[in-house]
Amino acid sequence: MRKAFTVWIVALAAYFLAVFNRSSLAVAGLMAADRFGISAAELATFTMVQLLVYAGMQIPVGLLVDRWGPRSVILSGVAILAIGQTGFAFADTFALGLAARVLVGVGDALTFICLLRLTASWFPPKRVGLMTTLSGSCGQLGAILAAAPMTWALSNLGWTKAYLVSALGGAVMLVVGLFLLRDAPGVRSARGASKPLRTVLGDLRTSWRHPGTRLAFWLHFCTPFGANTLTMLWGVPFFVKGEGQSDHVAALLISVVTLTAIIAGPIVGWLVGYEPWHRSTMALTIIAGSVVMWTVVLFWPGGQAPLPVLVLLAFVVGLGGPGSMIGFDVARTSNPPERLASASGITNQGGFIATLILVLAIGWLLDWQTPGGGTDYTLTGFRWAFGFQYLIWIVGFTQVWRYRRLARVAMPRQAVSA
Repeated sequence: MRKAFTVWIVALAAYFLAVFNRSSLAVAGLMAADRFGISAAELATFTMVQLLVYAGMQIPVGLLVDRWGPRSVILSGVAILAIGQTGFAFADTFALGLAARVLVGVGDALTFICLLRLTASWFPPKRVGLMTTLSGSCGQLGAILAAAPMTWALSNLGWTKAYLVSALGGAVMLVVGLFLLRDAPGVRSARGASKPLRTVLGDLRTSWRHPGTRLAFWLHFCTPFGANTLTMLWGVPFFVKGEGQSDHVAALLISVVTLTAIIAGPIVGWLVGYEPWHRSTMALTIIAGSVVMWTVVLFWPGGQAPLPVLVLLAFVVGLGGPGSMIGFDVARTSNPPERLASASGITNQGGFIATLILVLAIGWLLDWQTPGGGTDYTLTGFRWAFGFQYLIWIVGFTQVWRYRRLARVAMPRQAVSA
């Protein structure tokens, strides 16, 4: 177990670094708009492209992990992350910045599925659900370091030095991973059999056709997108421009989102292991809480919501991260081990597709509602922009309700609880 936890901690640190790099633009959104001279829609394009690359690579990453092993793939991701952040540090045009964020998206995509596979390889089945949820929650510490400390670094070190420091973390992580990561007990680097394309596509179709995999996808689709959107780009602009808070208070609210995910993660993981039959009910409860809190904030009488209400919003939205881990546990129990990485890749697309849609929609709607363009966003503009979440919730809730019925028919309670 000492070796298992060593491997898990190193892989978790790589995911932590990926989350940090992914979220580092959230507190730099207004600075990036000024640095590159871009509109809200163009600013959203940074995150949109990064998410598009991330979501589009999830299935290929699952196949890479099945073929080359998680150790090789996750170390490649760390190296690409470092290159991307270095490029973003020196980028002085919109095109160069966009190219750098593409690399960050590629590196980010290569980490989490590897962490899940290593967790499943090193821990006994009864602990995997808890460790998976704990992995997702602890990895979100990266978003905390991308909030208040990154705000300080940008203010005191400047754009280039702040992003170079984050790139240096990738170089250090690469060296540590080379020495300490192992694919499985007694195996340094596992290699899967090379499969013909027809076989690969057949395995993907088989996995997708299972209602449990589809349930996992839609559970992930409608749980984490609110937290992702706040921590990756629009949280600070919303709290500062829309709700009238200071930069530091906005950064602390982003940290509340992440701290909630970290604290709630083990609790959700324990509940999933204690009563797996009601996993989708837990996720639906978390979704309902987000709907209620966003409704309270967006329709607060008199305009801007008071700070305690915003703190409560950050807390409830933060539960979406642990809620999304429920989808991975559903995918795990719905597929055999040889399809686990691919099924996890399918599942992981859900939340990031939803995040991609919302990030882009917010940029468009803010530009539409902002007179003369620029970054003079208004509360009314943010109400229109974040109101787009209701469409995502409706689609996601409908599909979860549909496929949980089909999944329960395909997987009786005894099979799920085994």
